Amino acid sequence: MTILIHNTYTNRMERYERGAREPMPYANETLLVGEFRGASHSNLLWTTSGAMESWVSFRRLWGQPIYLPYAFRRVGEGGHASQSQHYAGTAFDCAQNIGNAARARLRQQAEGSGLWSYVEPTYLTPSWVHLDKRLYPPACASGGYPLQRRGSVGVYVCVLQDALNTALDAGLNIDGNFGTLTDDQVEFFQAINGLSADGVVGCGTWRALMAQAVGKYR
Repeated sequence: MTILIHNTYTNRMERYERGAREPMPYANETLLVGEFRGASHSNLLWTTSGAMESWVSFRRLWGQPIYLPYAFRRVGEGGHASQSQHYAGTAFDCAQNIGNAARARLRQQAEGSGLWSYVEPTYLTPSWVHLDKRLYPPACASGGYPLQRRGSVGVYVCVLQDALNTALDAGLNIDGNFGTLTDDQVEFFQAINGLSADGVVGCGTWRALMAQAVGKYR
């Protein structure tokens, strides 16, 4: 499988080829490619070095394996909210195989660790723990993905390119770099959807694009 990693220190995309039973880049022995891939059928995955390092540190803090059946998903596969961090490869739904008391301890430790951008509260995920390393600020006041424009680099550009390919059959190479071809497709999408064709992917463009792309291939 091909794995794209946004190196959060260099702000560059890195490319790796790994088998399902090999460790994820930056994750060492704590997370295998197949575990991160989870229920997805994709042979192209992406995430950030920061998300992997947070998982490694939290796994060591917890001191024992953490069951992880759901992490990465492609936009067309759906299964999550329209601007889910799973599509960005920065979210982990874990600990479904332990009791409520142990899960509460895991959630509490995650909240106090400072390793995660967001830990979902119990009333939203009572039978698992959702952890993610999302980037702020979101383009929409209600949350979701940050604003993207030409020159942006990272996993949210991967999501954007994936969504454009899914909604428009744009034929973009998913590489996490917002260049001329991606800009052209963004402006085209904006124009045909009654949005300002400025190439800036803000709240309105994210909402319109993901509404058309999420779950299209289910």
